Amino acid sequence: MRKMFLAGVLAAATIATGQTALAQPNQCFFESQWQSWKAPNDRTIYLGVTGHKVYRLDLAGSCPELTWPDARLISRDREGAGSICGPLDFDLKVAEQGGPATPCIVKSMTLMTPDEAAALPRGVRPY
Repeated sequence: MRKMFLAGVLAAATIATGQTALAQPNQCFFESQWQSWKAPNDRTIYLGVTGHKVYRLDLAGSCPELTWPDARLISRDREGAGSICGPLDFDLKVAEQGGPATPCIVKSMTLMTPDEAAALPRGVRPY
C-alpha cells in the first residue's frame, strides 16, 4: 500500500511540475557499446549500439554540423560510470575536421524496436 501511495505522489509531482521521466526501464547502455551514428537532419541522431540496437536521439535545438560530410560526434562521460540511460547522461558535441566543437543538447532518447530500426531508410541506419 505504501509503495502505491509513493508512486502516486511521484506521478502527481511529475504532472504538477510538467516534467517527464528522464529514463525508461531497460533502455540503458554503456558508452563503450556505442558503435556508430547517423544524422538524417540537424535535430536527430540515430545511435548504433552493440547487439544491433538503435536509439533515436531528438535534440533540443539545431546542430547543423551533424549533416556535414566530415562531422565528428564527440561524447564525454559526465558521471564516470559510462552508462547512458537518458538524455541528461549525454554530453555531446559535433565538430568538423579541425574546427571548433559545438554542443548538441539531447532532449529525448528512445530505444527503437527492431522493426522501427529496420524501417529506417538505408542511408540513415547506423548499421
